[in-house]
Amino acid sequence: MAHTATQPIQESPAQLELYFRQMTQIRAFETRCNQAYRKGLAGGYLHVYIGMEATAVGWLHAIRQTYDYIITAYRDHAQPLILGSDPVALMAEIMGRSGGFSKGKGGSMHLYDIEKGFFGGWGIVGGHTPLGAGLAFGSKYKGEDRVTLCFLGDGASNAGVFFESLNMAALWDLPCIFIIENNEFAMGTRLEYHAADTELHKRGFPFGIKHERVDGMDVLQVLSDARRIVDYVRTEQKPYVVEIMNYRFAGHGAADNNRDLYRTKEEEDANALRDPLLRLKTYLKEHNIMNEEKMEAIEEEMEDWADGVMEAAEASPFPNPEEVYSDVYTDMEVEKGH
Repeated sequence: MAHTATQPIQESPAQLELYFRQMTQIRAFETRCNQAYRKGLAGGYLHVYIGMEATAVGWLHAIRQTYDYIITAYRDHAQPLILGSDPVALMAEIMGRSGGFSKGKGGSMHLYDIEKGFFGGWGIVGGHTPLGAGLAFGSKYKGEDRVTLCFLGDGASNAGVFFESLNMAALWDLPCIFIIENNEFAMGTRLEYHAADTELHKRGFPFGIKHERVDGMDVLQVLSDARRIVDYVRTEQKPYVVEIMNYRFAGHGAADNNRDLYRTKEEEDANALRDPLLRLKTYLKEHNIMNEEKMEAIEEEMEDWADGVMEAAEASPFPNPEEVYSDVYTDMEVEKGH
Protein backbone atom coordinates (compact mmCIF):
# COMPACT_ATOMS: atom_id res chain seq x y z
CA MET A 1 0.00 0.00 0.00
CA ALA A 2 1.07 3.59 -0.58
CA HIS A 3 2.41 5.52 2.39
CA THR A 4 -0.27 7.86 3.78
CA ALA A 5 0.42 10.88 5.97
CA THR A 6 -1.72 11.18 9.10
CA GLN A 7 -2.40 14.85 8.45
CA PRO A 8 -2.28 16.97 5.27
CA ILE A 9 0.61 19.40 5.22
CA GLN A 10 -0.16 23.04 5.92
CA GLU A 11 0.68 25.31 3.01
CA SER A 12 0.01 29.02 2.66
CA PRO A 13 -2.80 30.11 0.29
CA ALA A 14 -0.16 31.62 -2.00
CA GLN A 15 1.73 28.31 -2.20
CA LEU A 16 -1.46 26.36 -2.85
CA GLU A 17 -2.37 28.75 -5.65
CA LEU A 18 1.10 28.30 -7.13
CA TYR A 19 0.70 24.51 -7.13
CA PHE A 20 -2.66 24.85 -8.84
CA ARG A 21 -1.26 27.28 -11.40
CA GLN A 22 1.68 25.03 -12.22
CA MET A 23 -0.42 21.88 -12.52
CA THR A 24 -2.89 23.74 -14.76
CA GLN A 25 0.02 25.14 -16.77
CA ILE A 26 1.45 21.66 -17.34
CA ARG A 27 -1.94 20.31 -18.41
CA ALA A 28 -2.46 23.14 -20.91
CA PHE A 29 1.09 22.87 -22.27
CA GLU A 30 0.89 19.10 -22.71
CA THR A 31 -2.45 19.38 -24.45
CA ARG A 32 -0.83 21.75 -26.97
CA CYS A 33 2.03 19.29 -27.41
CA ASN A 34 -0.42 16.59 -28.45
CA GLN A 35 -2.07 19.05 -30.83
CA ALA A 36 1.29 20.02 -32.32
CA TYR A 37 2.10 16.37 -32.95
CA ARG A 38 -1.22 15.69 -34.64
CA LYS A 39 -0.82 18.79 -36.82
CA GLY A 40 2.63 17.65 -37.95
CA LEU A 41 4.33 20.51 -36.11
CA ALA A 42 6.30 18.23 -33.78
CA GLY A 43 8.61 15.67 -35.32
CA GLY A 44 10.06 12.54 -33.81
CA TYR A 45 8.07 11.40 -30.81
CA LEU A 46 6.74 12.93 -27.62
CA HIS A 47 5.26 11.77 -24.32
CA VAL A 48 3.00 13.96 -22.20
CA TYR A 49 2.48 14.23 -18.43
CA ILE A 50 -1.31 14.51 -18.44
CA GLY A 51 -2.62 13.02 -15.18
CA MET A 52 0.81 13.00 -13.54
CA GLU A 53 1.14 16.73 -12.81
CA ALA A 54 1.09 16.32 -9.02
CA THR A 55 4.19 14.12 -9.13
CA ALA A 56 6.44 16.70 -10.75
CA VAL A 57 5.03 19.67 -8.81
CA GLY A 58 5.26 17.90 -5.46
CA TRP A 59 8.80 16.58 -5.87
CA LEU A 60 10.27 19.74 -7.37
CA HIS A 61 8.90 21.85 -4.53
CA ALA A 62 10.55 19.51 -2.02
CA ILE A 63 14.09 20.23 -3.28
CA ARG A 64 16.33 23.26 -3.60
CA GLN A 65 15.54 24.29 -7.14
CA THR A 66 18.49 25.11 -9.43
CA TYR A 67 20.82 23.64 -6.76
CA ASP A 68 19.74 20.02 -6.61
CA TYR A 69 19.94 17.90 -9.76
CA ILE A 70 17.03 16.50 -11.79
CA ILE A 71 17.25 13.91 -14.54
CA THR A 72 14.45 11.97 -16.19
CA ALA A 73 13.51 9.81 -19.15
CA TYR A 74 11.61 11.01 -22.20
CA ARG A 75 8.40 12.17 -20.44
CA ASP A 76 10.27 15.35 -19.68
CA HIS A 77 8.23 18.50 -20.35
CA ALA A 78 6.84 19.15 -16.85
CA GLN A 79 10.10 19.43 -14.93
CA PRO A 80 11.65 22.33 -16.90
CA LEU A 81 8.33 24.18 -16.85
CA ILE A 82 8.26 24.05 -13.05
CA LEU A 83 11.94 25.02 -12.83
CA GLY A 84 11.29 28.18 -14.83
CA SER A 85 12.82 27.25 -18.17
CA ASP A 86 11.76 29.38 -21.12
CA PRO A 87 8.47 27.78 -22.26
CA VAL A 88 8.81 29.10 -25.81
CA ALA A 89 12.29 27.57 -26.13
CA LEU A 90 10.84 24.37 -24.69
CA MET A 91 8.04 24.22 -27.24
CA ALA A 92 10.39 25.31 -30.03
CA GLU A 93 12.66 22.36 -29.26
CA ILE A 94 9.67 20.03 -29.32
CA MET A 95 8.81 21.46 -32.75
CA GLY A 96 12.40 21.07 -33.97
CA ARG A 97 12.95 24.83 -34.35
CA SER A 98 16.23 26.71 -34.04
CA GLY A 99 14.95 28.66 -31.04
CA GLY A 100 14.87 25.49 -28.94
CA PHE A 101 17.22 24.49 -26.14
CA SER A 102 19.28 22.35 -28.50
CA LYS A 103 18.58 24.45 -31.59
CA GLY A 104 15.88 22.04 -32.68
CA LYS A 105 18.13 18.98 -32.87
CA GLY A 106 17.01 17.19 -29.71
CA GLY A 107 13.26 17.30 -29.87
CA SER A 108 10.81 16.32 -27.17
CA MET A 109 12.78 13.43 -25.72
CA HIS A 110 16.05 15.31 -25.26
CA LEU A 111 15.29 18.52 -23.40
CA TYR A 112 18.09 19.99 -21.31
CA ASP A 113 18.54 23.13 -19.21
CA ILE A 114 21.66 22.84 -17.09
CA GLU A 115 21.30 26.35 -15.65
CA LYS A 116 18.11 25.18 -13.95
CA GLY A 117 19.70 21.95 -12.75
CA PHE A 118 17.78 19.93 -15.34
CA PHE A 119 19.98 17.30 -16.99
CA GLY A 120 17.39 15.84 -19.39
CA GLY A 121 15.41 14.24 -21.06
CA TRP A 122 16.86 10.83 -22.23
CA GLY A 123 15.43 8.54 -24.91
CA ILE A 124 16.88 5.13 -24.03
CA VAL A 125 14.63 3.29 -21.57
CA GLY A 126 16.51 3.09 -18.26
CA GLY A 127 19.71 4.34 -19.89
CA HIS A 128 19.79 7.55 -17.87
CA THR A 129 19.71 5.88 -14.44
CA PRO A 130 23.52 5.49 -14.23
CA LEU A 131 23.76 9.16 -15.19
CA GLY A 132 21.55 9.99 -12.22
CA ALA A 133 23.85 7.95 -10.02
CA GLY A 134 26.80 9.76 -11.60
CA LEU A 135 25.34 13.18 -10.77
CA ALA A 136 24.95 12.06 -7.16
CA PHE A 137 28.50 10.67 -7.16
CA GLY A 138 29.84 13.99 -8.41
CA SER A 139 28.07 16.03 -5.75
CA LYS A 140 29.21 13.68 -2.98
CA TYR A 141 32.79 13.63 -4.30
CA LYS A 142 32.85 17.43 -4.13
CA GLY A 143 31.50 17.42 -0.57
CA GLU A 144 28.24 19.12 -1.49
CA ASP A 145 24.86 18.37 0.03
CA ARG A 146 22.94 18.22 -3.24
CA VAL A 147 20.23 15.64 -3.81
CA THR A 148 19.62 14.08 -7.22
CA LEU A 149 16.11 13.20 -8.35
CA CYS A 150 16.23 10.47 -11.00
CA PHE A 151 12.77 9.88 -12.49
CA LEU A 152 12.10 6.72 -14.50
CA GLY A 153 9.09 4.80 -15.74
CA ASP A 154 7.72 1.49 -14.52
CA GLY A 155 8.99 -0.22 -17.68
CA ALA A 156 12.52 1.09 -17.06
CA SER A 157 12.50 -0.48 -13.60
CA ASN A 158 13.09 -3.83 -15.33
CA ALA A 159 16.17 -2.67 -17.23
CA GLY A 160 19.40 -4.36 -16.22
CA VAL A 161 21.25 -1.05 -16.10
CA PHE A 162 18.84 0.16 -13.43
CA PHE A 163 19.89 -2.68 -11.14
CA GLU A 164 23.54 -1.88 -11.84
CA SER A 165 22.84 1.76 -10.92
CA LEU A 166 21.16 0.71 -7.66
CA ASN A 167 24.13 -1.49 -6.81
CA MET A 168 26.62 1.35 -7.26
CA ALA A 169 24.36 3.83 -5.45
CA ALA A 170 24.19 1.50 -2.46
CA LEU A 171 27.87 0.60 -2.59
CA TRP A 172 28.97 4.24 -2.56
CA ASP A 173 26.09 5.71 -0.50
CA LEU A 174 25.02 8.12 -3.23
CA PRO A 175 22.41 10.82 -2.43
CA CYS A 176 20.14 9.83 -5.31
CA ILE A 177 16.37 9.30 -5.14
CA PHE A 178 15.22 6.91 -7.86
CA ILE A 179 11.58 7.83 -8.47
CA ILE A 180 9.71 5.12 -10.37
CA GLU A 181 6.70 6.79 -11.97
CA ASN A 182 4.34 3.83 -12.03
CA ASN A 183 1.54 4.96 -14.33
CA GLU A 184 0.41 1.31 -14.61
CA PHE A 185 1.43 0.78 -18.24
CA ALA A 186 4.81 0.26 -19.86
CA MET A 187 4.02 1.55 -23.31
CA GLY A 188 1.03 -0.69 -24.15
CA THR A 189 1.76 -3.41 -21.59
CA ARG A 190 -0.04 -3.58 -18.27
CA LEU A 191 2.13 -3.68 -15.17
CA GLU A 192 1.29 -7.27 -14.24
CA TYR A 193 2.36 -8.47 -17.69
CA HIS A 194 5.91 -7.09 -17.54
CA ALA A 195 6.84 -7.19 -13.84
CA ALA A 196 7.08 -10.47 -11.92
CA ASP A 197 6.81 -8.44 -8.71
CA THR A 198 4.43 -5.53 -9.26
CA GLU A 199 5.64 -3.68 -6.14
CA LEU A 200 8.43 -1.98 -8.00
CA HIS A 201 9.88 -0.15 -5.00
CA LYS A 202 11.18 -3.53 -3.82
CA ARG A 203 13.89 -3.18 -6.47
CA GLY A 204 15.86 -1.46 -3.72
CA PHE A 205 15.61 -4.34 -1.24
CA PRO A 206 18.49 -6.56 -2.51
CA PHE A 207 20.85 -3.61 -2.21
CA GLY A 208 19.79 -2.52 1.25
CA ILE A 209 18.27 0.71 -0.08
CA LYS A 210 15.30 2.20 1.77
CA HIS A 211 12.20 1.99 -0.40
CA GLU A 212 8.46 2.63 -0.37
CA ARG A 213 5.35 3.14 -2.48
CA VAL A 214 3.53 6.49 -2.30
CA ASP A 215 0.47 8.16 -3.82
CA GLY A 216 1.20 10.36 -6.83
CA MET A 217 -2.29 11.71 -7.54
CA ASP A 218 -2.55 14.16 -4.62
CA VAL A 219 -0.07 17.03 -4.76
CA LEU A 220 -0.20 17.65 -1.00
CA GLN A 221 0.49 14.00 -0.26
CA VAL A 222 3.32 13.96 -2.82
CA LEU A 223 4.86 17.06 -1.26
CA SER A 224 4.63 15.62 2.26
CA ASP A 225 6.28 12.34 1.26
CA ALA A 226 8.86 14.04 -0.95
CA ARG A 227 9.99 16.45 1.76
CA ARG A 228 10.43 13.61 4.23
CA ILE A 229 12.45 11.49 1.78
CA VAL A 230 14.55 14.39 0.46
CA ASP A 231 15.45 15.39 4.03
CA TYR A 232 16.55 11.83 4.77
CA VAL A 233 18.70 11.54 1.65
CA ARG A 234 20.28 14.98 2.11
CA THR A 235 21.07 14.33 5.78
CA GLU A 236 22.17 10.70 5.54
CA GLN A 237 23.74 10.93 2.06
CA LYS A 238 22.23 7.61 1.07
CA PRO A 239 20.04 6.50 -1.87
CA TYR A 240 16.30 5.85 -1.81
CA VAL A 241 13.87 4.08 -4.14
CA VAL A 242 10.36 5.49 -4.41
CA GLU A 243 7.52 3.99 -6.41
CA ILE A 244 5.01 6.75 -7.01
CA MET A 245 1.58 5.56 -8.12
CA ASN A 246 0.09 7.51 -11.03
CA TYR A 247 -2.46 6.86 -13.71
CA ARG A 248 -1.65 7.85 -17.27
CA PHE A 249 -4.67 9.65 -18.73
CA ALA A 250 -3.20 9.99 -22.22
CA GLY A 251 -1.52 7.32 -24.32
CA HIS A 252 2.08 6.26 -23.85
CA GLY A 253 3.09 8.73 -26.54
CA ALA A 254 1.29 11.14 -28.83
CA ALA A 255 0.89 8.45 -31.49
CA ASP A 256 -0.77 6.01 -29.07
CA ASN A 257 -4.40 6.14 -30.18
CA ASN A 258 -5.22 2.52 -29.33
CA ARG A 259 -5.54 2.65 -25.54
CA ASP A 260 -8.65 0.45 -25.78
CA LEU A 261 -6.34 -2.45 -26.65
CA TYR A 262 -4.90 -2.56 -23.14
CA ARG A 263 -7.45 -0.82 -20.88
CA THR A 264 -11.20 -0.31 -20.69
CA LYS A 265 -13.32 2.81 -20.74
CA GLU A 266 -14.72 1.84 -17.34
CA GLU A 267 -11.20 1.81 -15.93
CA GLU A 268 -10.41 5.21 -17.43
CA ASP A 269 -13.67 6.69 -16.11
CA ALA A 270 -13.00 5.36 -12.61
CA ASN A 271 -9.48 6.78 -12.58
CA ALA A 272 -10.71 10.15 -13.87
CA LEU A 273 -12.09 10.68 -10.36
CA ARG A 274 -8.47 10.55 -9.13
CA ASP A 275 -7.43 13.43 -11.43
CA PRO A 276 -4.83 15.40 -9.41
CA LEU A 277 -6.24 18.69 -10.65
CA LEU A 278 -9.74 17.70 -9.60
CA ARG A 279 -8.51 16.61 -6.17
CA LEU A 280 -6.64 19.87 -5.62
CA LYS A 281 -9.64 21.93 -6.75
CA THR A 282 -11.82 20.07 -4.26
CA TYR A 283 -9.32 20.74 -1.47
CA LEU A 284 -9.10 24.45 -2.33
CA LYS A 285 -12.87 24.84 -2.34
CA GLU A 286 -13.44 22.85 0.84
CA HIS A 287 -10.86 24.93 2.72
CA ASN A 288 -12.16 28.25 1.32
CA ILE A 289 -8.85 29.04 -0.33
CA MET A 290 -10.19 29.61 -3.84
CA ASN A 291 -13.67 29.63 -5.30
CA GLU A 292 -14.74 28.11 -8.59
CA GLU A 293 -14.65 31.45 -10.41
CA LYS A 294 -11.03 32.12 -9.53
CA MET A 295 -9.95 28.62 -10.51
CA GLU A 296 -11.78 28.88 -13.81
CA ALA A 297 -10.08 32.24 -14.43
CA ILE A 298 -6.65 30.64 -13.82
CA GLU A 299 -7.51 27.76 -16.15
CA GLU A 300 -8.56 30.22 -18.87
CA GLU A 301 -5.38 32.24 -18.29
CA MET A 302 -3.25 29.14 -18.75
CA GLU A 303 -5.11 28.11 -21.88
CA ASP A 304 -4.41 31.55 -23.39
CA TRP A 305 -0.80 31.34 -22.21
CA ALA A 306 -0.34 27.94 -23.87
CA ASP A 307 -1.79 29.25 -27.14
CA GLY A 308 0.70 32.11 -27.05
CA VAL A 309 3.62 29.77 -26.37
CA MET A 310 2.65 27.54 -29.26
CA GLU A 311 2.27 30.51 -31.62
CA ALA A 312 5.63 32.00 -30.63
CA ALA A 313 7.41 28.65 -30.99
CA GLU A 314 5.90 28.05 -34.41
CA ALA A 315 7.29 31.43 -35.52
CA SER A 316 10.83 30.23 -34.78
CA PRO A 317 12.62 29.12 -37.99
CA PHE A 318 13.87 25.62 -38.65
CA PRO A 319 17.65 25.06 -38.35
CA ASN A 320 19.65 25.59 -41.51
CA PRO A 321 20.49 22.26 -43.19
CA GLU A 322 24.20 23.10 -43.21
CA GLU A 323 24.13 23.11 -39.38
CA VAL A 324 23.44 19.38 -39.26
CA TYR A 325 26.93 18.62 -37.93
CA SER A 326 27.28 21.71 -35.73
CA ASP A 327 27.39 21.03 -31.98
CA VAL A 328 27.55 17.28 -32.62
CA TYR A 329 31.30 16.73 -32.50
CA THR A 330 33.83 18.80 -30.61
CA ASP A 331 36.22 20.97 -32.58
CA MET A 332 38.89 20.55 -29.90
CA GLU A 333 42.05 18.90 -31.12
CA VAL A 334 43.21 16.14 -28.83
CA GLU A 335 46.89 15.22 -28.80
CA LYS A 336 47.72 11.60 -29.36
CA GLY A 337 48.27 9.67 -26.20
CA HIS A 338 46.01 11.94 -24.10
